Amino acid sequence: MPRQQLALSLFWRTFFLLAILLAGGVFAWTQTFRALEFEPRAVQAAQQIASLVNLSRTVLTSVDGINRVALVKSMGDPAGVKLTPREPNDRWTRYEVDRFTQAIGHELRSRLGPDTLVAASVNGVPGLWVGFSIDKDPYWVLADATRLAPLTLGTWLTWVGIALLATMLGSAAVARLINQPLRDLSSATSRIREGEYDSRLDETTRTSEIRQVNMGFNRMARELAKVEEDRAVMLAGISHDLRTPLARLRLETEMSVADEEARRYMAADIAQLDAIIDKFLDYARPGEVKLVPIPLAALVEREMASFRDPSQIRIESRVSPQTRVLADETELGRVLQNLFENARRYGRHGDDAAAEVLVSETRQGGGVTLTVRDYGPGVDPRKLGQITTPFYRGDSARTAATGAGLGLAIVDKAVQRMGGLFEASNAADGGFQVQIHLKKAA
Repeated sequence: MPRQQLALSLFWRTFFLLAILLAGGVFAWTQTFRALEFEPRAVQAAQQIASLVNLSRTVLTSVDGINRVALVKSMGDPAGVKLTPREPNDRWTRYEVDRFTQAIGHELRSRLGPDTLVAASVNGVPGLWVGFSIDKDPYWVLADATRLAPLTLGTWLTWVGIALLATMLGSAAVARLINQPLRDLSSATSRIREGEYDSRLDETTRTSEIRQVNMGFNRMARELAKVEEDRAVMLAGISHDLRTPLARLRLETEMSVADEEARRYMAADIAQLDAIIDKFLDYARPGEVKLVPIPLAALVEREMASFRDPSQIRIESRVSPQTRVLADETELGRVLQNLFENARRYGRHGDDAAAEVLVSETRQGGGVTLTVRDYGPGVDPRKLGQITTPFYRGDSARTAATGAGLGLAIVDKAVQRMGGLFEASNAADGGFQVQIHLKKAA
């Protein structure tokens, strides 16, 4: 068996493709912005610190050594900038630990000189410490390192999350707009299949391709409506025009043919022609039906009663009197007639034996499965898929039987009109069986 592939609707395919494309664009732009933001922020941070250091150096250079100590003690920035002497026993940690801090350190040394120290903490006090000397007197300038850091991961994730959410919503909106004409077309096609030939699509849409498709669909619907109307008129004419001469032939045969056996055979041939006309009309019947609750057992008994000859067929019903289904009584009656007739013709073991037929039902959930089976030779498994094809008869032995080859095709089409499901198979212990799945009436 081939592996079944995961099926996605066109909406979800469009949505996922757009979402992947836009999400990839969001991440690409994020990386671009990070790369563009990284170096300018590092340079800007180094410039600020270098300006503070140069300002401090200028102020300290302008006073003598005695006043310099007092000036250092008085200098301080409430915003986090501080000037303090550097002692030989100061303990400090290295500041340059990643790309961003390395860029700041490199920029500071390029502006303040190669002997500039950059530390992340001094004597356990964190911050951005820059060490410089004035007249061989070393000093530290402390700046608030938090104001110099790049954007945090949380900030990036917040903005990326907002962008992704907007991407998903936008993808859903675009996919819906793209697929709306296709949904309308699918819905109209389903209505056409159910026989509503007056279905029409909007021919004023601004999208030229969709407008052309809608115009073509509407033309097709009009043509189908005309074909259906012509077919109904033609079938009515065929029924009238053929049955009138058949009735005359039957009457003339009974009156003018002296040989009793010849008269009987001619009458049988005329009856067969009349039955074939009925089959054609049944198969070509329009698809509109009204579903009502039907007592299944009573309908089965009624149709069984029309097959009275026990030498041809014997039917047993095991349908519960309480079972009711949603169906059209006339359509379901035709279904049973064709199934019983099919069993009478093909469900025998030999020409002299009667066909044995069993009708049963099972209920599951909101459905009822009606099973009609015979105990005959069954159907070649290779031909099971073709038995509902109009004018098809299973094998050479069966083609010798009279009929138009429309019985099971009529059954299949009638069950579809009632919203049911038709299944045909060979029974496990021999014979041919048909299962009809219908909705259970409340």
